[in-house]
Amino acid sequence: MPEITITAELPDGSFQPCYSPSPIARKYFKMGQQLTAEEFIRLSRIALSSASDLVEEKIGYSSSLDYCSLPDIERWAGALPPDTPVTIFHVS
Repeated sequence: MPEITITAELPDGSFQPCYSPSPIARKYFKMGQQLTAEEFIRLSRIALSSASDLVEEKIGYSSSLDYCSLPDIERWAGALPPDTPVTIFHVS
C-alpha cells in the first residue's frame, strides 16, 4: 500500500512532516489548506486511524508507524495555542 507524507507549515516558517501508511489521508488534507492546530490534531487522529484500518483490511495487520506519527503530531501541534494556523504545505 502506498504511504504518503503530509508536510505542515507552521507560522514560524518551520515544517513538520507527518507520515500516513495510506493515501486515504488525502481525503482529509489538501495542499494549501489552512487549519488551526486544534483542527489539525483532530483531523490527523481521524486520518491516521482510517489509514491504519485500511492497511489492516488490506494486509491483515495495522501499520505501527502511523501510531508513531500521531504522538509526534500531538506533541508538536499540542504545544501550540489551539488557534495557531497550520498550513498544509505538501501532500505526497
